[in-house]
Amino acid sequence: MSADVTTSKPVIGIDIGGTKCAVSLGREIRRDGRASLEVVSKIKFPTLSEKGPEYALGQIEQTVAQLLEEARTKNLGVVQAIGISCGGPLDSRKGLILSPPNLPGWDAIPVVDRLTAKFGLPVSLQNDANACALAEWQFGAGQGFSNLVFLTFGTGMGAGLILDNRLYSGTNDLAGEVGHVRLSERGPFGYGKFGSFEGFCSGGGLVNLARQLIEKRWQAGQSVAFCPAPGDLDKLSAETIAQAALTGDETALEVFRLSGQYLGRGLALLIDLLNPEAIIIGSIFSRQRDLLWPHARAVIETEALALAAQVCQVLPTGLGEQVGDFASLAVAISSVKAQNPTN
Repeated sequence: MSADVTTSKPVIGIDIGGTKCAVSLGREIRRDGRASLEVVSKIKFPTLSEKGPEYALGQIEQTVAQLLEEARTKNLGVVQAIGISCGGPLDSRKGLILSPPNLPGWDAIPVVDRLTAKFGLPVSLQNDANACALAEWQFGAGQGFSNLVFLTFGTGMGAGLILDNRLYSGTNDLAGEVGHVRLSERGPFGYGKFGSFEGFCSGGGLVNLARQLIEKRWQAGQSVAFCPAPGDLDKLSAETIAQAALTGDETALEVFRLSGQYLGRGLALLIDLLNPEAIIIGSIFSRQRDLLWPHARAVIETEALALAAQVCQVLPTGLGEQVGDFASLAVAISSVKAQNPTN
């Protein structure tokens, strides 16, 4: 029996990062009622933030024009909308990028109005965690859930919230800033606080945890195989620590034990506060789930309300490393569906 397949008209997604930007042309495909996302074309280029916003915005405009032409020549249909994913802070309602720390000089940039005027298409803006939440909800592990949380657990720790089948961004786009929550009076520094969720559960947090444990062991006269000398401290990364943990290194395993335990504390708070059906975690958790989840699960079992924990699944991203690529496209597709709810 052949599958029932429908293909939507294309959209364009723009991912603006501190190091690079990516502009994608994509479309939604539904097979027997289940949605997937096809990336037809993707073009990346360096942001070169030292040149200021005008350089990157000019490159973005040129690339969008190129992909609009590609959609026309490939007979994909008229591009319906443009979605933008960018690190915060930002104002999604006014379409402003508001001085993200990784984009110096991007002060109150009216990116939505600019691209709307340039291309005559609807343009929507969301922060990267919200955009990833939309992508997972529509095309990844979050399909079928009405209430879910997406956690980044990458360079930083942020959350995107889908509540009652809608993205919840708060009064001024600051809902989901869970990395700022303090989980301990002491601990690694992250998001302006010692002992924060981001301090324990992010790439930088893992490195800071490792540094603290390594220096403590050195002071006790012990050696650490994956970081034998002070000059190696600056070479630490989440990946190198994970590699050491997978070989059984005690210090590296302790890093992931601590991070996993504090992840469990953070998850228990979210479970008790929001009562979600699923918490989907990307990046480092997705890659190192076996090192983190046993410790997190043990804490959830003792800290979270049992009835709330029983109905909440904790899952790795279903989109894997593609979640960032899909995020900005998901913003565009969500805006189209909001304007045409019956489609």
